[in-house]
Amino acid sequence: MSRFDRYMLSQLLMMFGFFSLVLVSVYWINRAVSLFDRLISDGQTATVFLEFTALTLPNVIRLVMPVSSFVAAVYVTNRLTTDSELLVMQATGFSGFRLARPVVVFGVVVALLLSVLTHWLVPASRAELARRSAEIAENITARFLIEGQFLHPADGMTLFIDEITPEGELRNLMLVDARSGGTRTTYTARRALLVKSDTGPRLVMIDGMAQTLTLSGRRLSTTGFSDFAYDISGLAPAALQVGGDIRGLSTATLMAATPQTQARTNRARAALLYEAHDRIAQPLLALSTALIGFSTLILGGFSRFGVSRQIFAATLLLVAIEMLNNSVTPLAMADVAMVPLTYLAPLAGSVLAFGMLWLSGRPRRVPRGTPESRSVTA
Repeated sequence: MSRFDRYMLSQLLMMFGFFSLVLVSVYWINRAVSLFDRLISDGQTATVFLEFTALTLPNVIRLVMPVSSFVAAVYVTNRLTTDSELLVMQATGFSGFRLARPVVVFGVVVALLLSVLTHWLVPASRAELARRSAEIAENITARFLIEGQFLHPADGMTLFIDEITPEGELRNLMLVDARSGGTRTTYTARRALLVKSDTGPRLVMIDGMAQTLTLSGRRLSTTGFSDFAYDISGLAPAALQVGGDIRGLSTATLMAATPQTQARTNRARAALLYEAHDRIAQPLLALSTALIGFSTLILGGFSRFGVSRQIFAATLLLVAIEMLNNSVTPLAMADVAMVPLTYLAPLAGSVLAFGMLWLSGRPRRVPRGTPESRSVTA
């Protein structure tokens, strides 16, 4: 690697670190405010807030890295063009492809960092986040189980427990559910137990009765039961319920997409395969966005009026690539045969970048009457 390549690569990495820090800070602050409100309002400590913040940070970094690579490439190329450093290198015989060598190395470095995030750090953090969220959801649910008091765990719900034994058995329980609006159901049971399940905590009532009152017709129906399971996972805040999140699964598990995994996550095989291939496509997309930012600016050449038009064009291309990536997502998640479309956006971005690099090496004729032609004639 030549001295110029090392110089340009160092500039790219430095700007990439700076813009990543700025974007992560802005994105994290927006999310941290709402997360702080939810956790603190549910009685959680600041330690839990910091833990949840740390667990969400890898995913935030994953989201901003492709944008940071693009902005870094545009910023460095613009500065080198303005200072005529790229013009000097082109005068010595450097083609657009030769000038793009440090950008390619930079894109590969970003792609490797993003691969570590998508394949290891993000799934591990999402799995731990799901586990901790489930624990907090159960704690919040158990917090409503207080004996001898009428409790209102949610709008339209009333709960009364006469006694809670040291073994955790609930005795003489009454639960009124009027959330539907048109009906009101009253559950009574001699005994009840709070048990865990894959979908959340459940209240198992034993030896009881359910009385349903239809408000419109004022009709009462009564049903006795020996045991009845009532889902109380809704007592936990919805923001903390992240069970079944396939982003917490390993890439190998997603690639296998076994029927057991589909049943456990309630996702189709195409959705699991798309998530796995998307983890491979995202680093490639970061590489292509960096090349788009560089090649679009180098295509315009040197101009005393700056490269604002090229920067605007590069931004439009980035938006177009991102829109293409978003448009193929529903197709790839719905059909296994469409999963290869996951790589369409990185491929289109790379083709655009290399096409513009090829055009930058072709000799251009300057129309008569332009400031450049008049300066050459003079």
